Amino acid sequence: MKRWIGFILHLAMVVILTSFVSYTAPVKVDVKIPNSLIVSGNEETKVMFQPAAYVEEMQNPPFVGTAYNGFKEALAFKESQGRYDVVNTLGYMGKYQFGAGTLKLLGVYNATNFLNDPVLQERAFEANVARNKWILRRYIKLYNGKKIRGTEITESGIIAAAHLAGAGNVKKYLRSYGNDDVADAYGSNISYYMRKFSGFDICSIPQKKNAKI
Repeated sequence: MKRWIGFILHLAMVVILTSFVSYTAPVKVDVKIPNSLIVSGNEETKVMFQPAAYVEEMQNPPFVGTAYNGFKEALAFKESQGRYDVVNTLGYMGKYQFGAGTLKLLGVYNATNFLNDPVLQERAFEANVARNKWILRRYIKLYNGKKIRGTEITESGIIAAAHLAGAGNVKKYLRSYGNDDVADAYGSNISYYMRKFSGFDICSIPQKKNAKI
């Protein structure tokens, strides 16, 4: 009996050991890597997305105060991300996205010179602020401090909205208490500009009738 037990145990050990060493030999497959995916030891790997800090910077303009300088830089960032050389799909030009018609009113007739001259663009924006302040002077006095659709109306908001949609449309918006809310081709409307650019102090720019460069 002991002999049979020993034989069975020996046989079981052989079966177990055989199961561990039984395997299928791997098949070797040659894989050709495209040259575009091969990176040498001296080559830098390019990252195809922007770092989070850069994305955040592009979404939010740098804060430069609530006076005129802060106002114009915030508006410029919304219009063109602050770039002087931008021309959009509708032909609006420069850091502040001026149309050709407005530029002519301000005394600028050469678009190429305008795009290549940052000083000229800054002067054009200041002249346009002074011009819109004159055109909207009564509306600024009458509506400043009031609320329309939850937004406090301020001088800077009115002037920013005039830059977007023209002084005439701003008058209609104020007279209608927000019912006539004009939007540009990209969807930005007067009420949004009233809210986004509210509360800047732009008193350093005096109102001026027919302001030109």
